[in-house]
Amino acid sequence: MKHRIISGAGAVVAGLLLSLGPQFLFKLCEPMADGRWMNCHWTGQAEIGVGLLIVLLGGASIFFSDNKVRLGLSIAIFLSGILALLFPTVLIGGCGMETMPCRSTAFPALTVISVLTIAVFAANTVYLYRARNS
Repeated sequence: MKHRIISGAGAVVAGLLLSLGPQFLFKLCEPMADGRWMNCHWTGQAEIGVGLLIVLLGGASIFFSDNKVRLGLSIAIFLSGILALLFPTVLIGGCGMETMPCRSTAFPALTVISVLTIAVFAANTVYLYRARNS
């Protein structure tokens, strides 16, 4: 029970940081003078979606007690963490200039949160797999 609450709450916190962080905590770049958005804006929008997915999966893992279900949810959170890491680094990216807010603040923060989510839920997946086979 305690492990379920801690891992689920951790996923909820990570998901909230991924989804709300680029909007409120570590700002992305403002629109250009002509009103168009840079790539970092779209990375932030994608992070909202994947962050909310992690929140939902983490919330579900708190309420389900079956190890097989929790194993599947843990794998899904792990894979969502990989997706959250890929948005700013490979898939969408950000501004070209290293001094822009997205490259100096938001992307490093998103990278750290994503890597921590990946590492924690890789370990959680191994733990749940071993507990299932014990």
